Amino acid sequence: MFTINIYNHFSAAHRLNGYNGSCANVHGHNWKVRLSVACIKTGSIGMTIDFKVLKKQFEKILSDFDHKYLNDLEVFSNHNPTSEFIAKTIFERASIQVNNSNCEVKEVEVWESEKYSVVYSIDETYIRQLADKGA
Repeated sequence: MFTINIYNHFSAAHRLNGYNGSCANVHGHNWKVRLSVACIKTGSIGMTIDFKVLKKQFEKILSDFDHKYLNDLEVFSNHNPTSEFIAKTIFERASIQVNNSNCEVKEVEVWESEKYSVVYSIDETYIRQLADKGA
């Protein structure tokens, strides 16, 4: 199994409704995001997935958040735009774009600062099942 990681970022503002503290106020972050893709095997030239293709898909997903007030976005209409829910949302959108018989999104890590990050991932059992299919 191969794990492919790419990194990107976006800048956005948000506020946390119901939070007792300064994060209840509108504030912004320069969010750093890591997309991790698990692939079973390489193709004829030794690549699992083309970094350029993956990068383009990833940039499209993040462009929906970049320089936005996240609370105004439809995806956050019923959820606080926490790092946790942002990671889950990016994971789900990337899975639609990336997943195929050879590769699956493994996890998404979102940093809201240099010190704080959250990882959203699928169950490792599922990844092992994917590997067994390609074995």
